[in-house]
Order: sequence, then C-alpha cells, then structure tokens
Amino acid sequence: MAPRTLIPLRAASRRLHASKIPQSWVQCPVRTLVSASKPKQYVQPSTASRYSPSTSKTTTQPPPSTKPTTTTTSTSTTSTSAATAPRTRVPAVSGTPLPDVPPTPSSSHPAVETDSNGAPIDWTQSYHGLGTSAFAPETAALLQAPVDPGDVEVKPDGIIYLPEIKYRRILNAAFGPGAWGLAPRGPLAVHEKLVTREYALVVHGRFVAQARGEQQYFSEEGVSTAAEGCKSNALMRCCKDLGIASELWDPRYIRTFMKEHAMQQWVEHVTTKKRKQIWLRKDDEVRYPFKKT
Repeated sequence: MAPRTLIPLRAASRRLHASKIPQSWVQCPVRTLVSASKPKQYVQPSTASRYSPSTSKTTTQPPPSTKPTTTTTSTSTTSTSAATAPRTRVPAVSGTPLPDVPPTPSSSHPAVETDSNGAPIDWTQSYHGLGTSAFAPETAALLQAPVDPGDVEVKPDGIIYLPEIKYRRILNAAFGPGAWGLAPRGPLAVHEKLVTREYALVVHGRFVAQARGEQQYFSEEGVSTAAEGCKSNALMRCCKDLGIASELWDPRYIRTFMKEHAMQQWVEHVTTKKRKQIWLRKDDEVRYPFKKT
C-alpha cells in the first residue's frame, strides 16, 4: 500500500517543479529590494557635533541646492566691489626729461675751463696756458728736489730709471691729487710689437708739457697692458719739463751713480743656458730668468 500511495504524491511533486513560477511572484521581492536599497544623501557631521551631542541634534546641514546660490552671490558681490573700487591711474609719459638740478656754487666743482673766446678747451690740440706764469716757489722746490739714490732702479742693460709711481707721487705732493692729468693728443697707434701715443700734461687747467710714449708687446692679448705702459712712459718724459728727476738724463750723474751704486755680474739664463754680463744695483740680487754663475 505504501508504494501505491506514494506514486501520486511523486507525480504531483514533479508537476509542481515543472510548472513555471508566475512573473508577479518573482518581481515582488525584487521591487521590494530595489526600493529598500535606494541611496540616501550623506550628510557630513560638523566638528562641533562630534564633541557636543546636543548641538548635533539641533544643527542641520543646508540643502545642497543652496550652495551654488551662495557661491554665485558671493562671487557677484566680490566682482561688484572690485569693479567699484577706485584704481590708481598711471600718469601719462610726456616725453619731456626732468629738469637738471640747479648748480650750487662750490669750490670743489669749478666751472669748465674755456679759452679767450669762451669756448671749451679741446685738450687734443690746445696749448692753453702754456708759459703764462711760474709755479709757486714751494711747488718748484718739490718738483726740483734731488733724486734719492735709493729710489733709482737699474736695468740689466745698464739704463737707470725712476719708477713711474715715483713721478705720480711727486706730482701729487706738488699740485695735489686731481689737479693734474694726462690728456691724449691722438689715437693709440698699434704697430708690429710696439704701441705709441702722444699725451699732454695739464696742471690746474694749463698746458705744461707734451710727449709721446711707447711700449713693446709680444702678443695681441698684451696690447691693453702695453697701452698703459705707453701712458706711463709719456708721463716720465713730460716730467722732464718740470725738472722732476732731471738727473737721470745727466751723463755725469749717470756715470757717478753707476760707479757708486751699480755693478756687473756674470749670469746664466735659466731656459737658454746662455751666459752674459748684466748690470744691477750693489744691494740687489740676481732675479729670474737669470741665475748667478
């Protein structure tokens, strides 16, 4: 009896599983699930609400729709205030230069020297003030003072000379710094291994002397240094007219000085190994590129 009773039940069970579930039965749970999982707007709690629970209950976040309105209002207010704020106008450029400061009478800023016709003096060709008057006796005493033998130098070929800085010191002591100067009388003439230029010595706005200086050079990079040496050579020659170190051009003084303060010495060139005699001061030593033999 048991098997016969179970057969109808099994057949009913098969029919139940084979039959399709109605569409309404499937959709109902889905609709309920979608409705329950609808995203909610997240409101970030304020800092005060984290520490004061009572405040968090009463504080409400403004709706999102009001934020753009607030931003637009503040932006429009800022732009309106910037547009209405006064701006500093840039003054127009007239193109007219500012007037010069009126000159103040001062002995340290003398007027420009002019000739008898009132025109500025062109020291490249002028002889203004030549031989007009003598210098003061105390100035002449400084210029014509005897040369200190300790200041005189001797070249290896036996020529004696006074370093150019000594001439400048004598001029500064006699006239004062800034009261004398060398005015070029022409352009610098650059020859092969030699530069020359003519200078005029001007003292207190007066033409005093004129001479041409010269200096050798060995490469193009040394032209500027040779030009400075040319100026110093012209200064020494101009100082002859003022009586400065005039003994150095006196043959008797030269012979006496060489006998008392100079001597000859056999030396050897360090590079070429050539031997020769050179002149030097008795209180001096043989220097490079020579060595004593």
